[in-house]
Amino acid sequence: MSIKEKYVNPFTDFGFKKLFGTELNKDLLIDFLNQVVLPSHHKIADLSYAKNEQLGNTEIDRKAIFDLYCVGTNGERFIVEMQKAKQNYFKDRSIFYSSFPIQEQAKRGDWDFKLSEIYTVGILDFVFTEDSDEKEVRHEVKLKDKNCRVFYEKLTFIYLEMPHFTKTEEQLETTYDKWLYVLKHLPYLDNRPKALQEKIFARLFEAAEIAKFTPDERERYESSLKYYRDLKNVIDTAIAEGESKGKIEGRMQGIIEGRLEGRLEGKLEGKLEGKIEMARNAIAENIPVPIIMRLTGLTAEEIENLKNE
Repeated sequence: MSIKEKYVNPFTDFGFKKLFGTELNKDLLIDFLNQVVLPSHHKIADLSYAKNEQLGNTEIDRKAIFDLYCVGTNGERFIVEMQKAKQNYFKDRSIFYSSFPIQEQAKRGDWDFKLSEIYTVGILDFVFTEDSDEKEVRHEVKLKDKNCRVFYEKLTFIYLEMPHFTKTEEQLETTYDKWLYVLKHLPYLDNRPKALQEKIFARLFEAAEIAKFTPDERERYESSLKYYRDLKNVIDTAIAEGESKGKIEGRMQGIIEGRLEGRLEGKLEGKLEGKIEMARNAIAENIPVPIIMRLTGLTAEEIENLKNE
């Protein structure tokens, strides 16, 4: 596949983790969290990446695999996910994910149950159905009582509905605006816009330049980009043709599983690196291990090793 864009698409699994999921680019994630996620009175100076796979208390408990999971210097927990398309029970999944950083704070022996703040952040390439008539980009959700008073301050869900962000470069005023603009428009830009001259955005554009990728990184990005485009094409076509919600979701599930199988039957069939990349994509979409084994031919142990990378 020929890549014409100059900069990586952050809505691909590879692109998102390339920009925000490495120690080399940790400053990008810190600035994003400070400017877009955290309140003005609560900023972080540093963070560390934690293992993005969480296990339940028993062997039969389900696993949770986050896009990014990190811990601030004061113990704050951040789950950050880039969500490409609507999924059944997406909000349920957000609640489920937030339970793991709560449980992991438990201490042996005497413990007063004091917890650190937990933020679950979803950068969405879609709009919630109930928000389709609204234009609000950022949604902050907390646990409240029947009088709409915040019952618990330390658990926060933040969703960014990116299709609702429509500001042009000339309308950018705050760093918050600039972050949303660059996330939405990065793969369509030829150069860094004049409005984004801050040092942090110079770092981001440098990290996002595809020409600087290694051959392995470029190959992995091509696979991730093709998957993203295929998924978007199915959704856009289904909506344009007026298909029902159930049918659209069915086609989405079909491309998640069927596209993986189709790729293996094509030019990547028989190549270990192709199978590994397909497995990575399937893991990112939370496809069950038995299905990944069937589609790729990899063993359960090999798939577990990929999860732990």
